[in-house]
Amino acid sequence: MTTRRRILLAGLFHETHTFVDETTGLPEFTINRGDAVLARRGDGSTIDGFLEVAEAEGWDVVPVADYSALPSGTADHAVFELFWNELRAGLETALADGGLVGIWLALHGAMVTTGSVDPEGDLLARIRAIPGAEHLPLFGVFDLHATFTARMAKHANGLVAYRENPHTDARESAVRSAELLARSLRDGVLPHMLSRNAPIIWAPTGVGTADRPMRDLEALARQIEAGNPDIWTVNVVAGYSFSDIPDAGVAFSVTTTGSDAVARAALDRLEQLAIELRELGIPREWDLDAALAEVKAFTDGPNLIVEPSDNIGGGAPGDCTAVLRGFLRHGITNAAVAIADPAAVRALADARPGDRRTLSIGGKGSRLDPGPVDLEVTFLSRSDGAFTLEDRHSHLAAMQGIHFSMGPSAVVEANGIRILLSSRKTPPFDLAQFRSQGIIPEDLSVIGVKAAVAHRRAYDPIARRSYTVTTPGPCTSALATLPYRRLRTPVFPVS
Repeated sequence: MTTRRRILLAGLFHETHTFVDETTGLPEFTINRGDAVLARRGDGSTIDGFLEVAEAEGWDVVPVADYSALPSGTADHAVFELFWNELRAGLETALADGGLVGIWLALHGAMVTTGSVDPEGDLLARIRAIPGAEHLPLFGVFDLHATFTARMAKHANGLVAYRENPHTDARESAVRSAELLARSLRDGVLPHMLSRNAPIIWAPTGVGTADRPMRDLEALARQIEAGNPDIWTVNVVAGYSFSDIPDAGVAFSVTTTGSDAVARAALDRLEQLAIELRELGIPREWDLDAALAEVKAFTDGPNLIVEPSDNIGGGAPGDCTAVLRGFLRHGITNAAVAIADPAAVRALADARPGDRRTLSIGGKGSRLDPGPVDLEVTFLSRSDGAFTLEDRHSHLAAMQGIHFSMGPSAVVEANGIRILLSSRKTPPFDLAQFRSQGIIPEDLSVIGVKAAVAHRRAYDPIARRSYTVTTPGPCTSALATLPYRRLRTPVFPVS
């Protein structure tokens, strides 16, 4: 084995919504290879967090590939196989040419493909089947909204979940996991993982970590870590509720160098607490019309109308029209909403500022939506949709880096409502999304926000009030209404 500390680096990041009709193919993925992976140093991503530790430790990083896509429908299995072929080739080459002392992976953990319900587990098992990689330290980071499986635990030494929702600590979690890899190499010990899937599934709106039950579960996890030096880390995995697969839902894992019995006892405590608090994970939401009627009476703002059913960060299309229809129905003015609609953007290709057009807006991406809104609008502006994030610690930065493109975009106005139309759906995790298009969020009375919890870091500091509302859409908080077929049973509150 080489004396050089060579670490293989790769990433696979997709949160898969299996209840939407689309298939996410290769064109939807942003792919970095080789030196382009190393070039992510400084971009605020989880890979950037790993590279920071690698620099400090003097590691020789062997970058392979980093595949990432925004949350969306079931991934084409061919994408996974392409990634695997690149990773396998890079791994085999590195092992033959100087060897490796470890592997670090940037994962999401909630991927589903047309050929696999557990691609991350498959990936880790395939890595372990490569001669020379069977016992390498294998560490990585993953999203709090992952689907954590027993196969993932079996084939990894230390996977570390984000601890915050909104995910303000994604990069920090990557640093923490890389530091655990450094500890393993320094001390010459290999921890192992045990996991537990609880009989619970919670919608994203129920798992903010400032609120119960997640606040209680995270506190217990930190208590368990502090009480036993053999336990390196404890993960509370809120789970991803929009994947119809056996292991979806709440899970826990322990990374330890100690006994399995002690680790299982810790998992017992976490699972029991989750069961005791399970009702607290059911969110309370406003009726849309009731919320808008109350908001209309206020003279100050901004007031947020948060629409989790069209949660872009959860895989929804970002073009549902319920909130826009509500603004129009209630005569809400000095308002803004962003809608992903490339067809509407194209229809404005020849428009000049001040032009009046009748436009078909939104309602094209989900069968649950009542359909497009036909609206006479005034064209205000267009752009390439590129912006630099104001917040380097947002979840959008962790996923995509600090530079993001909405694709060709346009701003129109109708009845006092400014509508930001983008060609690429954009999670509302950073105020620069609006500000870059000439819309100042702080000056608005009402803002429609297509999110569940992750918007809070950006929007709560400027908001006077916030209303989470029930609307039709694929990221509904009423999980029992979803047509689960493969989910294990029983799982609260579905079965």
